[in-house]
Amino acid sequence: MDKTKLILPGSIILAALLISGSVMYSRPSGTAAIGDKPELAGPVKVDISGSPFLGAANASVTIVEFGDYQCPFCRLYFENIQKKLSEEYIGTDKVKFVWMDYAFLGEESMWSAQAARCAGEQDKFWQYHDHLYSHQGGENVNAFSKANLKKFAASLGLNTNAFNSCLDSDKYATEIQEQTQYGSSIGVTGTPATFINGVKISGAVPYSQIKAAVEAILSK
Repeated sequence: MDKTKLILPGSIILAALLISGSVMYSRPSGTAAIGDKPELAGPVKVDISGSPFLGAANASVTIVEFGDYQCPFCRLYFENIQKKLSEEYIGTDKVKFVWMDYAFLGEESMWSAQAARCAGEQDKFWQYHDHLYSHQGGENVNAFSKANLKKFAASLGLNTNAFNSCLDSDKYATEIQEQTQYGSSIGVTGTPATFINGVKISGAVPYSQIKAAVEAILSK
């Protein structure tokens, strides 16, 4: 879906799109995502080394989400897919859920991605990840300014001196840029993009589609 101004209330449109099928945030028509490449046929081996994950390391199913914290459809994905996966599968060690950054919507995407990684240094990546989605605002309107990101850290009980130093240093900027470029190299063109045992599914698809793919693997 191209980024265009929405006329109807956002929550109504987002809900309708989610019900009707796949929705994803991409660059405006006529511009390419970083390192655009054509769709890849068949499963790909996604390099998830060093990426945060939920579930057992040796789970039968590996689900990888490439996301951007500013993307409204990624927030829907978090609320309607990730949470359900956690309730239904991740606790049983059948599914491993992996997060990878595809920070392409502006500097606040980069800052928020760096902030989550800084929180990860204090073993609170997932708490911070969830907090970002619950405090998402418009795109690059200071919702994820560095000042706000530091406030989030304080509210989550992080060591703010260590967190602030990490964030201000742009310690993870290069890694996030490289991960975004890597996503493009394996066929990611917008967010959210999901790989289930290497097979790509684009957009915030209905949970039933993700569940069906998981069950098909588990039944083998």
